[in-house]
Amino acid sequence: MASPSGTPWPRSAVRDDDAGALVVAGVPAPRVAAEHGTPAYVLDEGEFRARARTYVDAFGRAFEAVGTGVDVYYAGKALLTKAVARWAREEGLRVDTASGGELAIALAAGVPGAELGLHGNNKSDAELAAALDAGVGRIIVDSFGEIDRLADLAAARGVVAPVMVRVTTGVHAGGHEYISTAHEDQKFGLSVNAGPEGGDSPAVLALLRILERPSLRLLGIHSHIGSQILDAAGFAEAARTVLRLRAHLGIRTGVLVDEVDLGGGYGIAYLPQDTELDPSQVAREIAEAVAEACAELGTPLPRISIEPGRAIVGPAGITVYTVGTVKPVLVTADDGSTFTRLYVSVDGGMSDNIRTALYGAAYHAEIANRRSDAPLALVRVVGKHCESGDIVVDEVLLPGDVRPGDLLAVAATGAYGRSMASNYNLLTRPPVIGVHEGATRVLVRRETVEDLLALDVG
Repeated sequence: MASPSGTPWPRSAVRDDDAGALVVAGVPAPRVAAEHGTPAYVLDEGEFRARARTYVDAFGRAFEAVGTGVDVYYAGKALLTKAVARWAREEGLRVDTASGGELAIALAAGVPGAELGLHGNNKSDAELAAALDAGVGRIIVDSFGEIDRLADLAAARGVVAPVMVRVTTGVHAGGHEYISTAHEDQKFGLSVNAGPEGGDSPAVLALLRILERPSLRLLGIHSHIGSQILDAAGFAEAARTVLRLRAHLGIRTGVLVDEVDLGGGYGIAYLPQDTELDPSQVAREIAEAVAEACAELGTPLPRISIEPGRAIVGPAGITVYTVGTVKPVLVTADDGSTFTRLYVSVDGGMSDNIRTALYGAAYHAEIANRRSDAPLALVRVVGKHCESGDIVVDEVLLPGDVRPGDLLAVAATGAYGRSMASNYNLLTRPPVIGVHEGATRVLVRRETVEDLLALDVG
């Protein structure tokens, strides 16, 4: 068997010796289509588990070497189902949630509240109450108003809420502006920088306010600098900034928080030519930066936590589509020359993968049901929605004989495909199909038209 081209695919992915169909975890793509229909998200359980173990082992070893411990939280926003939450916990991860819905799924999967975190820049009272009632191990507060509301809710229940403060460090890292989250002009966190009139920064004021509320227990400080980050430099710089803030609070109040969370954003390969981040190397570099900063500040090492999501589930997932319309279009380039682009329409689109339209994200696709020796053609893979921007893969070389009825697989869609999916044009959302050791099982069933009608009460 030959492997499909490049690194975005799950490590189990091969081409079979007969028709040349794409096979993931022992399951051929045509079998997925026959048993479950298309479009379908296909999730390789073994790949997910292996990647989870890699992060636990890499960061555990790196921080043990400098004298402290680490907790790895799976960032459920990337993809959270009950099965995924169970896999994460079984591989030694905790689970980070960002809404009441994600919290409910994790709890339904059997993850203990103490092993959960709750994020969000605009948590409702109901979400905060649910977290308190479930005994969530950490609530990451994001504003002064939330601090007061959470303190009141906890006091009314006679409990002490464990909290971290999300801060913005000013360190920018990652891809598109919308997924770079540590700059000042955005909705997340509280700045570590003082205002134009000087005085305490919003981050310091928030930490002080928490210490004043007996119904809150300050666990630590949280930072998240972006997404799809491919080197350790940004993490290391953000860590130094947060550790200086920690030391300042210790000097001022005598409280040296026990934990620092450096967030997620670890990058993956989306295209065959991409090189993904090496977890062992980045873990060592971050651990060394943390140890050096604490030595310079004269403070003991905190316990560290991180929140990989995409890096664990992204390459574990692919999406399988069926090709419909194939249309050659003559295109005039900026220099006046012309070329033909082949538009290949599939039976999904921006409703099951919005990232290309939203961020200009790049993906790789291949014919999944057969082998072809036809000359390659420049292809744009598009969906079936009423939008000219409904693009799944902006540009890819595919065999020029791609035709209606072919299966097309798009790599590295495990993260944010299903979790950002919609019912635009009232398309039903695809199922999530787990594959493992030659077997398939439905993790999340396909939506039906009956589901849509049941929600519309007239």
